[in-house]
Amino acid sequence: MERKLQVFAVAATAASVLTGPAAPGSGTAPTPEAKIVATGLKDPYELVMGPDGHLWLTEKSGLKVKRVKPNTGAVSTVLDLSGQAVHTPTSKDGLLGLALHPDFGKGKGTDYVYLSYTYKGKDGNNTKLTRYTWADGRLTGARDILTGLPSSIDHQSARLRYGPDGMLYYTIGDQGNNYDTRHCLPNHAQTLPTSDQVAGRNWTAYQGKVLRMTPDGSIPGDNPVIDGVRSHVYAYGFRNPDGMVFKGGRLFVADQGPSTDDELNEIKAGKNYGWPYIAGYKDDQAYVYGDWAKAPDCAKLPYDPNKIPPQVPQTKESAFTQAAQGPLTTYGTTVRNGHDFGLTPPCTEEKLAYMCWPTLAPSSVEVAGDDLVVAMLKEGIVHRVSDKGTTKDKRYRTINRYRDTAISPDGGTLYIAVDSAGVTRDRRGAPTTHLADPGAILAVPYQP
Repeated sequence: MERKLQVFAVAATAASVLTGPAAPGSGTAPTPEAKIVATGLKDPYELVMGPDGHLWLTEKSGLKVKRVKPNTGAVSTVLDLSGQAVHTPTSKDGLLGLALHPDFGKGKGTDYVYLSYTYKGKDGNNTKLTRYTWADGRLTGARDILTGLPSSIDHQSARLRYGPDGMLYYTIGDQGNNYDTRHCLPNHAQTLPTSDQVAGRNWTAYQGKVLRMTPDGSIPGDNPVIDGVRSHVYAYGFRNPDGMVFKGGRLFVADQGPSTDDELNEIKAGKNYGWPYIAGYKDDQAYVYGDWAKAPDCAKLPYDPNKIPPQVPQTKESAFTQAAQGPLTTYGTTVRNGHDFGLTPPCTEEKLAYMCWPTLAPSSVEVAGDDLVVAMLKEGIVHRVSDKGTTKDKRYRTINRYRDTAISPDGGTLYIAVDSAGVTRDRRGAPTTHLADPGAILAVPYQP
């Protein structure tokens, strides 16, 4: 498909992103036209540019792995997991992460593709990582490498990357615990696995973590020892680390904030990134940790993350005394105590009020040239960011939810995967469920 669409440039002013929705197209010249490469996809989730010249992608709700030829838009299904993977409607589970072996296509017998997906375990749904072999236009020879990982309807994250050290890295969100419909469940982003849990392959404590493993799923001997235990845990204290990328030997993760403070982090081995005690910087501004699960009557309390009742134990950021790694940058940190999180125009509908909270929900991080590009869900837009965290500009604004990105081999085209449904902001900054290009892959000319 080659239908063209207009993409609006957005001025690179910090205030436009930190204090509320930007005015797309206002006072700016349009960028070069973009095109739709493919459409009709069922929640494209992970998008990878393969060495074979094809875009590889997973469909979260479609439960299929597909390849897309960028210059023609031809789409082929190379694996159908509808009989094995499970997806709960409107949830964050399903077929999620994808990574290609670094030697894929080099004739070394390692044409491997790694996937993560939700499946029915013995006591409910879990997530697993599985390796497949690419041969004769299909993915075959499934080999599970890590099973029994946490799964829920929210905050899965599930970004899967091969590191330059030959290890696999995987992000797991906090499962949405202590939030929304799961607010009475304890948040385990700070919980570390015990030696008995590791020996028994009980991965419950892996929620809110970045994992590091060998390609066969075992624990590397040089993984950090945290609280006396070596496990798959490489770093911890995350909410919903939806974006992950390597730039050289440096690892970057984008983590979605609650009402404020989306984060871009550089990940260091063994470090604690603070969630749920800290959101963004440790500044005691516009965030306090309310531990709803510890309220004796939690199920009877009306949930509001910004109006925490006295029955819920609360902890200020400054009261968290453990060493915590600060972010490279955040989105929403100019918001101070007393900020109105209520029905503020243009968000005048109760169930969509969160769309005017000062977060953008970063969904992916990609290396493009010397920079990082960070895509957003709440306002379909891409931020070009230095590896020091400085936003250089904002680009490619459309009325969509950007789920993941990939860059062409020559660096001249940025591909963007769009959610099939959900809420974003329209040209006025108001919430809308009418996505311009649901379930599509967009191609936009990229210039550093």
